[in-house]
Order: sequence, then structure tokens, then C-alpha cells
Amino acid sequence: MTKEEIIRKKREFIFDCAATYYKEPLVVDHAKGQYVCDIEGRQYLDFFGGIVTVSVGHANEKVTSKIKAQVDKVSHTSTAHLTEAVVALAEKVASIAPGRLKKCYFTNSGSEANEVAVMTARMFTGNSEVIALRHGYSGHTQLTKSMTGMFNWRRAGLVPQNVVHAPGPYCYRCPYGLTYPSCDLHCAKDIEEVIKTSTTGSVAAMLAETIQGAGGFIVPPPGYFKIVANIVRNYGGLFISDEVQTGFGRTGKKWFGIEHWEVEPDMMTMAKGMANGAPVGCTITRPEIADAYKGFTISTFGGNPVTAVAAKATIDLIEEERLMDNAETVGRRFRQGLEGLKEKYPVIGDVRGMGLMQGFELVKDRKTKEPASELTNQLMERARANGLLIGKGGLYGNVIRMSPPLNITGADADEAVRILDKSFADL
Repeated sequence: MTKEEIIRKKREFIFDCAATYYKEPLVVDHAKGQYVCDIEGRQYLDFFGGIVTVSVGHANEKVTSKIKAQVDKVSHTSTAHLTEAVVALAEKVASIAPGRLKKCYFTNSGSEANEVAVMTARMFTGNSEVIALRHGYSGHTQLTKSMTGMFNWRRAGLVPQNVVHAPGPYCYRCPYGLTYPSCDLHCAKDIEEVIKTSTTGSVAAMLAETIQGAGGFIVPPPGYFKIVANIVRNYGGLFISDEVQTGFGRTGKKWFGIEHWEVEPDMMTMAKGMANGAPVGCTITRPEIADAYKGFTISTFGGNPVTAVAAKATIDLIEEERLMDNAETVGRRFRQGLEGLKEKYPVIGDVRGMGLMQGFELVKDRKTKEPASELTNQLMERARANGLLIGKGGLYGNVIRMSPPLNITGADADEAVRILDKSFADL
């Protein structure tokens, strides 16, 4: 098909809500390493990685060769049967997970992983109410949309799900008008007040992203999760760390984002970068919590042997090549470049992130912090025209999000900064 045919058929046969970036959608033909090529042969440096998903580069032979071999062996069984691939993956995830997290439940996506986590927490604790955070994003299902803390992701005729939202740790736009560290982590301590005033006083869990992804790469301050995890546990609940975007070395140095806050979660959820683009989700928890899940359950595609092989190959490659260390080193260099752009362009109000999960928030004025949503769209268009793919997020759509493969080089980071600089100058 031509580009025009593909765009026309998308409009005719696919839900409109499955929106695409750019005024004229990018039609991808192939990709390799850190580059994506469109159907007309134009090459782009990919600094969004399929929304924080491509961990080790597009079409990495060390992953795809094992996928191809597994397809020729057996491509599907469902959870009704066992394969070596699925138990090997479970053992691998348990070996790198923090603390006592050991038993896995595999699904197809982060949305499902979060559903499993909340259902399991409700069974284990006997409580039903769940704490979520404003500006958080949890998924596409009824429950996970209810946990999501942004109106533009919640338009689905939601039914009550016993979810209560607490103000989030958004330091740049502190909901209390305070400044870190003089705030004394009021946002964390206020979780107790939320539980006392907005729940029955007994909760099943709090589920939180260690860095809020779709919310605009919001990074909680040091010490935040230690306080909230203790509060939630004191009221009978479990602390669930959502690592769908932050897992598998993305934040640098550590396997999982929560490890930077030195907290052992009761459960973790993961997806996206776990299998370098193959559809997978995983919930991992302590054995006694996992064993509380009662009743029959099955996942037709969860733990699919092809996906399991892809995930283990991806994790093995990250480990063997120490890509979490590369994410730290190159991420620091990339961050320095972004901070330089902030000094040059007053429309950049805040630069934030960890490792190779970096972003910046665009504002019309640094004093008022009025979101510059239209400028964000314009910058994305210019960056694409100049050969760079980036993403966006935030409640107002004014945050540029970037999450390139973990094996990019310092030269790639410098090139991304150069293109962003040129794109700002163009505008």
C-alpha cells in the first residue's frame, strides 16, 4: 500500500480513539537499532521507542533470532500447559526482582498486570479500597482507567471501582504550593489524611508508578515512597510499584525504578520494555500474597512461549551488556544537554527524569507556568521534520517525553539534543 492508502484505511477501519501523532501520521515501514524508517524511505532517530518499550534496539538479532527459533518450535499453549520458556522467564524475573518478590503471573499488557495486582491485593487483605495518584496512568481497562488520574484518559463511562485519588508528588506544580525540601514531604504524609477522610480506614493497596509516565515523567522526591509505603501498610494495605515504564534498567543503575527509593514493594507490575516490543505483562509478588488469589483463572495469551522467550532474551541482553549502566552514563550526558537547552530557551520550564527516561515541560512563562500545549505539538512536528521522533505527555499535553533504546551511544544523545536545538530555533 501507499502511505495515503494506509492512512485512509486507518480512518475507515480503526477506532478514531486510537489516535496517532502528527498532523500527517508517520507510516513506519521498518526499523533497526535506534532508527525507524517510514514507508517513503525517510530515516529517523527514535527517541520514544514505541512509548518506553524498545529496550535493546529495533530488530536486535540477539532477541529476534530466539523469537524465530521458538516460533518454529511451538508458538502457543496458553496457561493450561507448561513450557520451559515460561518457567525460565519467571525464574529470571524473580532473580532480579527486589526483596522477597518471587511468584509471577504473566499477562499481555501493563493494564492487565495492574488488574491482577489489585485483585490479588483485595483477596489477600480482605479490603477493597485502592489509593491511586493524580497524574498517574494505569491502563485501558475499566479498573485501570478508574485508577488513572487524568481526565482525558478517563472518558469511558466509568463505573465505581472503590478507587480514591491522592495528590501526587509533582514538585514542579506542587498541589500544596510548597517547595522541596522545605515541604518536609507533605505530599507523602498527606496520604494518611486521604485514607482517614476518603476511605473506610482500611485499604487494599496503593498502586503508584515510580515515575509517572503519561503524566509527564513526574519524578517523586527522595524519601517519598518510604513514607507512603509505611502509611499504606499501617492501614492494612499493600504497596504496589508500577514498573511498566520504569522497569528493566530504564532509570539507570538499577533494574527497577523503586530501587532508587530503597523500598521493597509488596508487589510489582511490569510490561513494555520487558520484551523489547513483544506484548507482555507481569505481576510479581511474595508467595503468601500470590497464594491468596483464589478461584480458577486462565490467560489464553499470558506466558505465551514466543513472548516469554522474547522477554528472557531481552532481560539477558540487558544484564550481559550492563545496559542499565549505559542508561545511567548516557542518560546523564543527555540530561546535561537538555539542561543546556533550558538555559537557552525560556519556554522550557522544567527538565526531569532518570536514566534514559528524560523529559521537559514547556510553558508560556516560567513565572506563571502556563502550559504551552500548542508549542509542544509544533516542536514535535519540527523535530520529526528534522529527523527525530519524540513523545509527549502531561495533563495538558505540554511535556516532551523521551525514552530511547538503552544501548544508544553518547553520540546519539548529542544528536538528539542538536536536533531539538535546531527545532526550537526553527520555531
